[in-house]
Amino acid sequence: MKKFKIIFLTVVLSLSFIIQSYSKPVPESFADLAEKLMPSVVNISTSTTVVTNSNPFPFQLPPGSPLEDMFKGNPRERQSAALGSGFIIDEKGLVITNNHVIQDADDIIVRVNGDQEFKAKVLGADPLMDIAVLQLETDEKFIPVSFGDSDKARIGDWVIAIGNPFGLGGTVTAGIISARNRSIGLSRYEDFIQTDASINSGNSGGPLFDMEGNVIGINTAILGRNGSIGIGFSIPSNSAQIVINQLVEFGETKRGWLGVRIQDVTKEIAEVEKLDKPRGALVASVAENSPSEKAGIKAGDIILEFNGKKINQMKELPAIVARTQVGKNVEVKIWRDKKEIIKNVLLGRLETSEDFKVSEKQKTIDTIDQIEDLKITVRSLNKEDIKNRRLPNQTTGLVITNIQNNSPLVGSVEVNSIIVEAQKERIKSIDDLKQITKQVLNSNQKTILLAIYNTENQRRYIGIKLD
Repeated sequence: MKKFKIIFLTVVLSLSFIIQSYSKPVPESFADLAEKLMPSVVNISTSTTVVTNSNPFPFQLPPGSPLEDMFKGNPRERQSAALGSGFIIDEKGLVITNNHVIQDADDIIVRVNGDQEFKAKVLGADPLMDIAVLQLETDEKFIPVSFGDSDKARIGDWVIAIGNPFGLGGTVTAGIISARNRSIGLSRYEDFIQTDASINSGNSGGPLFDMEGNVIGINTAILGRNGSIGIGFSIPSNSAQIVINQLVEFGETKRGWLGVRIQDVTKEIAEVEKLDKPRGALVASVAENSPSEKAGIKAGDIILEFNGKKINQMKELPAIVARTQVGKNVEVKIWRDKKEIIKNVLLGRLETSEDFKVSEKQKTIDTIDQIEDLKITVRSLNKEDIKNRRLPNQTTGLVITNIQNNSPLVGSVEVNSIIVEAQKERIKSIDDLKQITKQVLNSNQKTILLAIYNTENQRRYIGIKLD
């Protein structure tokens, strides 16, 4: 019994040591840290001239009305003001904030230490990641803060936010990191840090600090119309620094460009492709003359790795590509024909890329028929469709004109979508789709993989289970 107690105490003490070694102490106070950081956090106010036309009538004239110009009121100008936050990263007065804080502003005033005001000019701005770099117009020296490593930030770590909520200025709030890698549909490149530190209107552009006083995020968005509800979002510092450095050096961004439109790999698509699990990014289409096309990447390929980094989810790929240096040769591991292959891609620049070009070379016969096994009605794609919907000139396929209520496509495909592939086979006629559908129904798998252009003219793959 005595021996058992000794063993038990040893195990408890060991577990206690392990827990303590992985945990961080709760700070007794944030006062010293806040006092140190406050001089580096700034309040930003902007003014924008808005031109409006007054209407002399108590009703609205319809757009394009011949009376619109005759009775249009005189243009009036008014000043619109906005508030935000920012932080200093260089003693010469380099300030970081959100692009939406200063966008279209005529005048930008930055207040430092609560009482000093300086005019600022925009060195560069990036709407895609919502970051802007300002330069204070003064010769004074300032106290800068440093960036930390946001990749080391863990869920549960303490953080503090300092900013200008509701124009009150110099406000400190504390909380923890609630989640990582959040995407909320706000911008193209999203990998937000979520925090429960109170962030309100006016905090935009302000810093999120770790307990060492390093900036690990730029506060950008809140969830909740009437103020903080404990869900705020920050741009991670590691992603932000790449953009900031480019804006400082070039005044613009230089993002890597692969030239593909991608989508998620669903369970059904992984099943059809004999992939071990849903992972990677499915190439829905490849831009003409793009780096991907030149490297031999094709629609239907699944990108598993880019430049040595695994792609677990589709949304990871755009951010990784954008962070990669323009002109770099990178290895891209793709899944094609149920095996892995490597393609070497010379990365282009997103900002100078061109969209697909359209011509009227394609001619098709306009016929309509029903695909009974799919319970849809289709017609052949014609040259007017290609022109009006701005599709690649070599496109062939079928336009869906009707979907029955009991069709397996209900909920996945809309009327006026265009089927261009089935089971990776190009669809040139209605008979092509009929034959492939029958082959799938006669197989054990009974899942058909369709490549379509949806009603927004985006090329996508959809896995459909047939009865």
